[in-house]
Amino acid sequence: MKNKSLVALLLLSISFTACKDDKLAPIQPNAVKPTVVTEALPHDTDDPSIWINPIEFSQSVIIGTDKDTDGALYAFDLNGKILKKSIPLKRPNNVDIAYGLMIDGKKVDIAVTTERESNKIRIFSVPSLEPIDNGGIPVFEGEAERDPMGVSLYTRPSDGKIFAIVGRKTGPSGSYLWQYELSGNGKFATAKVVRKFGTYSGKKEIEAIAVDNELGFVYYCDEQVGIRKYKADPALNDNKELAFFGQKDFKADHEGIAIYKKTDSTGYILVSNQQANSFMVYPREGANGNPNNHPLLAEVPTSTIECDGADVTSINLGPKFKNGLFVAMSNGMTFHYYSWDLIQKRIDEAKK
Repeated sequence: MKNKSLVALLLLSISFTACKDDKLAPIQPNAVKPTVVTEALPHDTDDPSIWINPIEFSQSVIIGTDKDTDGALYAFDLNGKILKKSIPLKRPNNVDIAYGLMIDGKKVDIAVTTERESNKIRIFSVPSLEPIDNGGIPVFEGEAERDPMGVSLYTRPSDGKIFAIVGRKTGPSGSYLWQYELSGNGKFATAKVVRKFGTYSGKKEIEAIAVDNELGFVYYCDEQVGIRKYKADPALNDNKELAFFGQKDFKADHEGIAIYKKTDSTGYILVSNQQANSFMVYPREGANGNPNNHPLLAEVPTSTIECDGADVTSINLGPKFKNGLFVAMSNGMTFHYYSWDLIQKRIDEAKK
C-alpha cells in the first residue's frame, strides 16, 4: 500500500506541475499508470538502460542519466530506489548497456554514456558504475560539430565485438553518426572509429538511437521528421537507408526508442511521441512479408511527461514484471517503470 500511495502522490505532483506550466504537454486522461516511479534525481533525467543480472533476474538494475554540468549516472533497483551514483560527469546525455567487453582478460558488462561538455563517451563497469575508460574517449575528433548526445551499443552475434553508435546535436547528412569499435587495452576500454553514416534532415537533431542485435539493424530518430533504419554491422560496408517510417504519426519530436523482443525475430519498436506523452508502436519484424515495412500498430498513452529516453526487456524480472519491464524518463526528474502487461494490453486493444 505504501508503494502505491507514493506512486499516486508523485503522479499527482507531476500532473499539477504540468498544468501550471503551459510548456509541458498534459498527460492524456486514459494514460497507462506506472507500476513504479523512481526516486527523483537532483537535476534532469534523460535516458535509461536496463542491466539484466545474469544470476538473479529480479536483482536487475536500471542505469539512468542525470543530465547536468554536475550530473552522473545513477543505478536504481526494481523498486525505484537509488543504489549508486557514478563519479561526477559533465552533462551525460544518453546511456546504453552491453555485456562481456574483454578488459584485462576478463569479460565486463559496460554502460556507455555521452558526456556532452567534454565531447567524450564515458565507459563504466556495471553494476558497480566504476569508470574503466581512463578519463573518457573523445568522439567526433576533427569535426567542427561535436556535442555528443545519443548512443547505442551493438554486439555483433558472429564474434561478440561491441560497437558504440554515437549521435550529436548537429552534423552533416551522410556522416552524422559515427560508429566506434570498443576493445580493451590493459585495464581500460578504448575505441576506434570504424564507420560514419546516417542521413539527416537538418530540421532538429538526432538523439534517440537503438540497435537490434539479433536482426542486425540500427534505428534512429531524425527529430520532427521520422525514424530511419540502417544495417548495424560496419563490416558489411552498407550505408544504404533501409526504411524511413513514422513520418506522419507524431505531434512533434520523435524521441526515445525501445525494442521489445517477443522472440529472436519478432516484437515491437516503441518510439516516444514526446509532446503527446505517448509511445508509437511498430512491428519489429516488419509487415506483409517486408522486413523494412513498419506501419503504425498502436499509440500507447503513458504517464511520462515529454519523454526523452526509454528501454524495455521481455525477461521475467519477478512478480511485478513477469513479462518484462518498460522504463521511460519523465519530467519531474524521475523514471517510470511499467509492467509490460500494461503496455501489451493497450497494443492488443488497438488491434481489435
